[in-house]
Amino acid sequence: MAVKVICFNQEGCLGCEEQIPINQEVEKSLGIEIEEIDAVSNPEYIQLFSLRVTPTIVILQDDELKERFEGVVHREELESAIKKYL
Repeated sequence: MAVKVICFNQEGCLGCEEQIPINQEVEKSLGIEIEEIDAVSNPEYIQLFSLRVTPTIVILQDDELKERFEGVVHREELESAIKKYL
């Protein structure tokens, strides 16, 4: 079962800037990659995932949406959510 984590962000977003180092810590801790996508430059994702705010993090398992976080997510909460699907 393939797990994919995507963080949608946009330039100039303070919450996004705060989320980046958290994502990097989670990547190191769990040995995974969190894909960063600029929602403004890739508008197809806005409709696909009904994006309303950035950052938005989605956890997909076999391309099925399992979890979604809007706004800054703390490391412990994000790690715990991802671990359920690894």
